[in-house]
Amino acid sequence: MLKFLAIVKHEYKKIVLKWAFLIGTMVFPLISAAFGVIPALLFSIKGEATRIAIVDQSGKVSPRVKENLSAEKMKARAEKAASESLKDPDATQQENSQSNAEQFGQSFIFVDYNPGAKSVEEARQELLGKIGANEIDAYLIIPREIDAVDAVFEFRSRKGDDFAANRTLRNALNQAVRSQRLADANISESQLARLSEDINFDAKKIDEHGGEKETGGTFAVSFIIGMLIYVTLAIYGQVIMGAVVEEKETRIAEILFSSAKPIELILGKLVGVGLAALTQLAIWIGSALVLIGFGAASIGGADFAASLPTITPLMVFYFFVFFLLGFFIYASIFALIGAMVTTVQEGGQFSLAPIMLLVIALLVSFSVIRDPNSSMSFWVSIAPFLAPITMPVRILAETPPFWQVALAIAVNGAAIVLLVWLASRVYRVGMLMYGKRATIPEVWKWIWQR
Repeated sequence: MLKFLAIVKHEYKKIVLKWAFLIGTMVFPLISAAFGVIPALLFSIKGEATRIAIVDQSGKVSPRVKENLSAEKMKARAEKAASESLKDPDATQQENSQSNAEQFGQSFIFVDYNPGAKSVEEARQELLGKIGANEIDAYLIIPREIDAVDAVFEFRSRKGDDFAANRTLRNALNQAVRSQRLADANISESQLARLSEDINFDAKKIDEHGGEKETGGTFAVSFIIGMLIYVTLAIYGQVIMGAVVEEKETRIAEILFSSAKPIELILGKLVGVGLAALTQLAIWIGSALVLIGFGAASIGGADFAASLPTITPLMVFYFFVFFLLGFFIYASIFALIGAMVTTVQEGGQFSLAPIMLLVIALLVSFSVIRDPNSSMSFWVSIAPFLAPITMPVRILAETPPFWQVALAIAVNGAAIVLLVWLASRVYRVGMLMYGKRATIPEVWKWIWQR
């Protein structure tokens, strides 16, 4: 037992006391925060206002366009879009980008221009000259017959690649023309708006006790949890494999085998590295909770906070239990691979298989979020290799009966016993083999060799 604890202590300190561990532990939350904060900061940087001249041949649309592009109207539309996105997490990317563009400063300055008796071509040439002289940035020519099938609204700008400004102007122009068409048809715009209003669709989630909960936040939190488990298992599985290969290349294994049994060595390595992974994961989860709390306070307010799932201490306990189950399952596989190969490069080729299993588990978890009580969710949440990611996600979406959680723990615990036994059998022979990569028949012999 003392030898086992010494191995655990050595493996834990070897990882945790490295600068790479400290930097990685701190950098990951910073990168995650940057992905959330930097886009908002970039959108919040207001560019220079676009100076635009409008030639309105109809004489009716220009005032409506200016009103739609006023700061008050744009702010109101952005707030409405943000509110709708909280209610509907499946809102399209285009709607989100439109909301950001309108909220974060696509402003226009309208330059008075009177074409007088000039023709459209003469006005166009004069406006192009003003753009060349840097008196304006863009112009918009509105046709006389806005209802005509071949009516073209001509917009030219030196900032033609500014997709956000172009979209904002196009939406304001569409709304202005629509309003004018309604007025020409003697249809009240307010009446049409009332008839076209969306229904008040009250969608909430019901738990097993009949309690109601806002929807939307569960998906985001479940994705974060699943991704954290995936990243940690992938990283530390590679760490285990690299450590095994390093011991094999430096022939330290020969000395270690004279001091401890192979099963003690491999278990000590798994437990030591597992504790290091658990340490880093705990820090990452704490950082994630802080980021989620920041998002609830600054982005969605009370609505966003209400949509977040309730996380109980029991859920946190289950989360760490299944993380440890996943770690021992995948770490055993990576240790087995490390004992079979002679270099880290060779191990990288074989490590694709466990990485793909992790990816599959992460992808399947999306279906679990949608329907945590389906037959598929039940089977994938107890299956070895998948349960370490899918069961925590399922517990967060809707906690299953205790017997299902216990069954998943028992099944995956049995898988760990089998995998650790296999890894130790391969480890005791493979670590003393040098020069060539083991074949499958050779590995099979090592397993049953006495």
